[in-house]
Amino acid sequence: MKNPPIYVETFIQCPMEDLWEHTQRPELHQQWDLRFTEIEYLPRPSETAPQQFLYATRIGFGLGIAGRGESVGTKEKNGERTSVLKFWSDEWVSLIRTGSGYWKYIPTTDGLRFLTGYDYQTRFGAPGRWLDRLAFRPLIGWATAWSFDCLRLWLEKGISPAASLRLALIQLLVRVSLGFIWVYQGVVPKLLYPDTGELRILQGAGFSPAAAHRVAAVVGIGEILFGLLFWLRPVRLLRPVYWLNMVGLVVLGAGALFSQPAVFAAPFNPLTLNLAMVTLAGAGLLTLSDDLPSATRCLRQPPAYPHN
Repeated sequence: MKNPPIYVETFIQCPMEDLWEHTQRPELHQQWDLRFTEIEYLPRPSETAPQQFLYATRIGFGLGIAGRGESVGTKEKNGERTSVLKFWSDEWVSLIRTGSGYWKYIPTTDGLRFLTGYDYQTRFGAPGRWLDRLAFRPLIGWATAWSFDCLRLWLEKGISPAASLRLALIQLLVRVSLGFIWVYQGVVPKLLYPDTGELRILQGAGFSPAAAHRVAAVVGIGEILFGLLFWLRPVRLLRPVYWLNMVGLVVLGAGALFSQPAVFAAPFNPLTLNLAMVTLAGAGLLTLSDDLPSATRCLRQPPAYPHN
């Protein structure tokens, strides 16, 4: 079973030297690349010796993975530059045993095509290969593409990687939280345990007991589907979802106020819950931008250019 190599390509409008500096200087490279938290060049014994480096990646809970790499060579032809490297890790927790890849910088009339291709061998035999195919390779491919777009925003618009990462994390927290709340409200109090209060609210609005059951089920399914939008919809298309979230909560809160005003005296009542969810949606709107990094802006397969 041979896993496909990773390929990522983006287009950046900047001078060649700026892109070269931001990808070849370790202190700049480690700022935009999600795959690494530290990159350090090692002293070279001579000018002709390959440049070796150390890299490290934090994986959480105080754990990290370290490895070494070596710049095999740099070529320049007809204005194009290619940087070739190999890398390896001796740590047993590293899924990657050894690998190699390249960066290519191709000038065009409007800017630069910046692309990478790399592959690696894994540890742990067949289980390691399956883990790589199902989880690790898609994740590291996505991280490469996201990082390339982060670099593009840095060079084209001056948005620092730290700012991009901070805004992206805010969006992620908002989306995960709002999606979870809507799905939970649809599954637990509407579908699984409607007798805990949902039916009483609906009956107070004038529905019969049988109709209240049906309405609770329909509303629950609707809330689940709406919650999934926060997880499945692309970030750039979330603006109407955030607005619908805020308007819907105001309408639902008003309905509860007129049908069962007593519930507003209970702990964690509709007023406090809805206010928190409206505030989350507001934070999502304020941090939503077309200039958030996105892996979807990068090519993930080599383009098929016509042959001359």
